[in-house]
Amino acid sequence: MAPMKVYGWVAMDGARAGVRGPMDHRRPEHLARNPFGEIPVLEDGELTLYHKRYAIARYVLRKHRPELLKEGDLEGSAMVDVWMEVEAHHMEPTLDQAVVDESLGKLRALLPVYEARLLACKYLAGDDVTAADLCHFGFMRYFMATEYAGVVDAYPHIKAWWDALLARPSVKKVIAGMPPDFGYASGNIP
Repeated sequence: MAPMKVYGWVAMDGARAGVRGPMDHRRPEHLARNPFGEIPVLEDGELTLYHKRYAIARYVLRKHRPELLKEGDLEGSAMVDVWMEVEAHHMEPTLDQAVVDESLGKLRALLPVYEARLLACKYLAGDDVTAADLCHFGFMRYFMATEYAGVVDAYPHIKAWWDALLARPSVKKVIAGMPPDFGYASGNIP
């Protein structure tokens, strides 16, 4: 069985995600993988997935960790889907640094929704960590390195959720493989 390949900021091979080096997503060989020239792209044997990271994430999780999607639990999996979509359509756009400066008000309006949800349960889709929480991690990690990270301090349940995610051994491993600074150059990255 051939290892999965993930193409993003850097190309990665195999289950242990061995880094292959910087990637230019506008080169012809990448455009052959994804005609839109976007990242990420996943190759798993004959299957190539691209365009939205959640299609890739759901595929990998269905294959290796279906419990993170609450597969087999109709209501639970629906809640995972809801919070993955909230992240994609509401949280991610407000956490992009170029947009943060312009839309801090939108973020401040969004955070009480998260606080209310995390008051009701430990994680976004219930009392267990799921893909809904993990899909928030990447942008949230970089946001927490910006000058605006203190905004989260006003929300104790969001802060506790974030601290619980940071404490997970798997999250620590992911952090070790992430680019050290998403262009923010603050030096505050956990």
